[in-house]
Formats: sequence, C-alpha cells, structure tokens
Amino acid sequence: MEYKIERAGKNVYEIGRDEKLGMRVPVRIYANDYIIKNIQRDRTLMQAVNVSSLPAIVKNMLVMPDGHEGYGTPVGGVAAFDADGGIVSPGINGYDINCGVRLIKTDLNVKDVKPRIDQLMDALFKNVPSGVGSKIKLGFTQKDLDRVAVDGVDYIVSKGYGFSNDTERIEENGHIGGADPSKVSDFAKKRGEQQLGTLGAGNHFLEIQKVDKILDEDAAKLFGIHKDQVVVMLHSGSRGYGHQICSDYLEKFSDYVKKNNIALPDPELVYAFVGSKEADAYLSAMRSAVNFAFTNRQIMTHFIRKSFEETFNKSADALGMELLYDLSHNIVKLEEHDVDGKKMKLYVHRKGATRAFGPGRQEIPKIYRQHGQPVIIPGSMGTASYVLIGRKEAMTETFGSSCHGSGRLMSRHQAIREIPMTKTLNSMDSKGIAVRVRSRKLISEEAMEAYKDVDEVVASIEGAGISTIVARMIPLGVAKG
Repeated sequence: MEYKIERAGKNVYEIGRDEKLGMRVPVRIYANDYIIKNIQRDRTLMQAVNVSSLPAIVKNMLVMPDGHEGYGTPVGGVAAFDADGGIVSPGINGYDINCGVRLIKTDLNVKDVKPRIDQLMDALFKNVPSGVGSKIKLGFTQKDLDRVAVDGVDYIVSKGYGFSNDTERIEENGHIGGADPSKVSDFAKKRGEQQLGTLGAGNHFLEIQKVDKILDEDAAKLFGIHKDQVVVMLHSGSRGYGHQICSDYLEKFSDYVKKNNIALPDPELVYAFVGSKEADAYLSAMRSAVNFAFTNRQIMTHFIRKSFEETFNKSADALGMELLYDLSHNIVKLEEHDVDGKKMKLYVHRKGATRAFGPGRQEIPKIYRQHGQPVIIPGSMGTASYVLIGRKEAMTETFGSSCHGSGRLMSRHQAIREIPMTKTLNSMDSKGIAVRVRSRKLISEEAMEAYKDVDEVVASIEGAGISTIVARMIPLGVAKG
C-alpha cells in the first residue's frame, strides 16, 4: 500500500494520522533522500501504521533510518505507550531480547595489532564460541542461571568475570530491576543453560576495529578514544533464553487477545494491557532475559580480554581494556518523558533501536551524565561502525532513541541467492580484514550489499538532530557465527 509521506523537517518525514487506517498517532520516519527511497521497498511502513493504531500509543510511532520489515513491527521501530491504560507487546519488543552492543577500548594502536591480527583472531574464535546453537561449559547450574536473571553482571563479576568498574559503563549498570525467573519457562532456561558466554549467529559479531576518524574531539576525549586506537565491538543478545521467552509469551498473549475479544491489525501484534497478570509476567520474564544478555556479553568480554592477554603477553588491565559502554536493543522500559509539555510515564518499546539520552538524565552513568549517553552503531560486515553521543533534542523528538545499526536491504534468502560468497571474501581480503566465520553461507547473508549504507544511516540521525557523530571505526578483523 502507498502512503502519503510528507517532509516534516530536516531528515524527518511523516505519514499523517489517518482515521480511515485506524491510526491514533502519526508515523515519523528519520531519513535522508537515500534512506527514504530504500525504506519503502518492503512492508516497513505498513507495519509502522499498524502499530500506530494500538491503544494508548503516545505522540508518534517512530521509524529509525535503519528501519526494515520485522515480526509485526519494523526493526528500527520505537513505540511508547501510556503507563496508565497502555499495553506491552512481545512482538513489538522482538525475539532477541536485549540484543545489544558493547565497545571495549584498548591502549593498543594499529601498528601494535596488525602484525598479530591472525593470531588474535584465532584466539578470539577459539575462546568465544559462535554459530547456531553454540554452547560453552562453564559449570553454571540452574541456580546460577536464576541468580544471573535477577542480579545480572554484578553476580558474574563476583565470580571473577570482569573488572569491578565494568558495571559503571553498562546500561542499567548491568542489571534491570523487576526480573523474576519464576516467570521463565523451564524450556527457556534449558536453552540458555550453556549459552552464557556465546556469540550466536545471524548479524551477531565480534570485531577488532581501528578508530578511523574523530569527528567530535571533545566527546572523543570524554570517551577516551583517539585516531588509530584499536577497539573491540561485540554484538550479541540473550540467545535461546530470550528467544524462547518471546515465543512463550506470544502464545500466552494470543490466548489473552482471544479471551478478551481484542481486534488486531496484525496477529503478530498481540498485546496485553498494563497491570494484567499476563503483562506483569511478561515484563518479569523479559527483564530476566535482559539481565541474561548483559551477563552473556560480560562473560564474552572476559574471554576477549583473555585472548588479548594470550596474544600480547600482558594483562588486560595493562592493555587498557576498559569498557566504553554497553547498550540495549529490543527492550521495553518504563521511563518518564516530556510529551507536549506534560510529564508522562511510558512503556517505551525499542525494537532494533537504542536509547540515546541527552545530557542530565539520571539513567546515564555518572562519567557521561553531564554530556550525553554514548550511542554505538555497528555497520555491516566489512563496513564502518560509529560512536555517537545523545543530544537533548532526542528527548522530546524520539523519547531519547536512535538507530541501532545499518538495517537490512535484502532478506537473508535473497542475499544468499544474489551475492556470491567469493565477492564478499575478495572484498574483505582487499581491505586487509581478517575473517573468521563458522558458516560460509553467512558471508552472503551478512554481505554489505545486503544492508543499507551505514554512513547514510548515521548522517540521517545527525542531520535530524538526534545524536552527534563522535568517531568512525573500520574493521581489522571480523568473527561471526
């Protein structure tokens, strides 16, 4: 279906509220000319319009420049619902609960790392299991898993997996309150039991990168990054544990919708009203998966540091391997926002979108609070990635939200059909990028041609005044599932 899309500002487009379509709020799209053309190739806008029709949605349904068709809701979508009479939805939140990105700094530069890149990538590939169904035996029991669900990174750091100050640089300090593992099925726990510390597959990755350009000197200094510095980017989530929680609650919410005779624009958009036992149970289980994912990335960080120690014969501390930040995608949060001059508590669903809070918000770690939250934007395989910083304008414009990556242009099946694996491997080789991958077909699935141009995505965000670009990184080595 074609929609009337009008320009609403620099790099901002809008589909106006249309009662005939059941819309309760407009749909806002953050895009430059390149992005707005590409965002209309699939059902992204139709899905956004569907979400705009749901009860108690507030202000606008948002589509970030990396937006593309997803399950029920576009990936790159942000929807906020009034905490008083609103809803929560597993489908709007997504399957890979707290899929997120963290950036680890080092004191090494390109000259230090390039001669040892193959040795380093081999160590990382050995120490951080990846691929579909990847597992690791660390001796965790069911009791440990439930402690992780409640206490998150604090618990695992107490077991020796990390630095004591790591939690200061993680969203929610590495554990969100309100988790209850009793609301998580035994099957979800079984799936997650040996997956803490594993990368997974799909678009999850581990990259050794060099800082290629600094675009905001003051923010870069605050973050402790500089040109030619080597950093590590990690992208992963809650694995089978979170995926199963989403599956379980989609089924429970489907029953809830039928029982309450709720009409839906799309059966994938099942929801429950805030305060119902179903909504409360989902939020408790979802938060357990959030803490699982934070802990998963923390354990991988421990083994990333170990790999550097093995390669460079120095301690991770001596190598300066501090976290810059760890942030979440695919998460529902209860937050307070200013909506047209009125303070409101909202359940903000960010699916394939990330928080990008501006200066002063109490949720930002103290070291960054005065200036704004770090925003980490990975690119596709072989392309650049970015660090941005949140701006105050985002707080009223997007509920303090930004994009989370480059966003797909092709489905995985289409990419496998149309992009020869050898083309991507030759391109990576010509750039001097060391590649380690479990499944060779993944090379085509994750090829840069299958994704939007990340430079255009972040330019759209900066041009709309949501976040400021701080630094651009390019890969030296890539490990994938």
